[in-house]
Amino acid sequence: MQNKIRILIIDDEKHFTEELFEYLNNSGFEALEANTGEEGLDILSSKEIDLLILDVRLPRISGLDILQEVKIKYPKLEVIVVSGHGDMDTVIKAMRLGAIDYLRKPFRNMDIEIAIQRTQKYLLVQRRLRVMEEKNSLISKALEQKIERHFIGVSRQILKAYELAITAAKYPDTNVLITGESGTGKENIARIIHYSSTRKDNVFCAVNSSAITDTLLESEFFGHKKGSFTGAINDKMGFFEVSNEGTLFLDEIADMPLNLQAKLLRAIEEKVITRVGDTGRIKTDFRVISATNQELDKSVTKNAFRLDLLHRLNTLQIDIPPLRERPEDIQPLLTHFIENFSMKLNKPVKYVSKEINEALMSYSFPGNVRELRNMTERAVILCKDNSLGIEDFITKPVTPAVRRTKEEIFNLKEVEKELIRKAIQNCDYNQKAAADELGITRDALIRKLKKYNIKIIKNGV
Repeated sequence: MQNKIRILIIDDEKHFTEELFEYLNNSGFEALEANTGEEGLDILSSKEIDLLILDVRLPRISGLDILQEVKIKYPKLEVIVVSGHGDMDTVIKAMRLGAIDYLRKPFRNMDIEIAIQRTQKYLLVQRRLRVMEEKNSLISKALEQKIERHFIGVSRQILKAYELAITAAKYPDTNVLITGESGTGKENIARIIHYSSTRKDNVFCAVNSSAITDTLLESEFFGHKKGSFTGAINDKMGFFEVSNEGTLFLDEIADMPLNLQAKLLRAIEEKVITRVGDTGRIKTDFRVISATNQELDKSVTKNAFRLDLLHRLNTLQIDIPPLRERPEDIQPLLTHFIENFSMKLNKPVKYVSKEINEALMSYSFPGNVRELRNMTERAVILCKDNSLGIEDFITKPVTPAVRRTKEEIFNLKEVEKELIRKAIQNCDYNQKAAADELGITRDALIRKLKKYNIKIIKNGV
């Protein structure tokens, strides 16, 4: 019996299919890719496919025509349509033809994973795996697929965070708040908690609280009933239902709008929700793990975050210190990333210069572990003769004797404000373009503009 969900991606943008192909395979799915409609139909005729990710705009043959043919020949095949254009008429047609979900490009990898988690096929396979998985394993197979195979770190601070995560896993109904700067590995800790707990055989639903548009917030979290609003062609489960008996991970919780905070609090307390456009009440049992890189106490003082919700979320709090405060973790992380990318890129590294570790130990790592990971990937790509040198590793020279001041290191809000200003100026004051450049939605950008009191005036921010 095939346990992995087999997903076919049909899209004429080769870089898109390659990136999504790699992400899905690394996330425990079996992915196939096609860059033409004809190639995709050939694969469908020769292999059993569980889920189709289909671009609605393809050369020679329309994605809607493919969708219509697929639904006739393979009625049980679920289809998620994607498009780089905001043409709602096309979206509505796709939903009427039987598509289960729609995502607009560009989207984050976690968005497609959540869309997959909402499909019936995914839930069916999850139920099968629940029976088949070993019940006594502390770190399940799912953990090995979803996070790094080993927990990397030797410092006292990171080991304390890990011990707290394992403690939290023993109490599967306790809500956890994970704090730390961007790139420190908050989601990794959340996955350790989930996959080490009795909820491990059920869904880990990761949600970026700032990446959902205001108009879809309630529908995304609570789901909706068919016909409840324009474009609601099918019934749709929200995050609370998807997370039933599993874990709902809310990243960037500080950016969640106030109107949704109240509804979230009630859902957490009652474990009962109602879909948009429906009257029936649905029971759902989920654990909430939330994360933030901001000081929620200050947000409460500014009336940007509810105090009662903060108390509900941080029954147990885990703080992940920045990498610059635990330099002894740099070497094991570096070694792990080099081994990982050497294998992944099929480019074995046989020699690593001692200068690299010396330079990295003096670097402040504003992007933390994520920055080290990206730097290592770039270095492995650029290195020659299977040897890593300092010239491959760092784009700007790092002088060991010079370290950033405390104000420079910790003033992340000022850094974010400056990035927003620069993005707006670079995009000629176009908010949508600036949001795309920052990797967030336009609604999320608007919320940040209000948060930092940034006024947009042509020829000046």
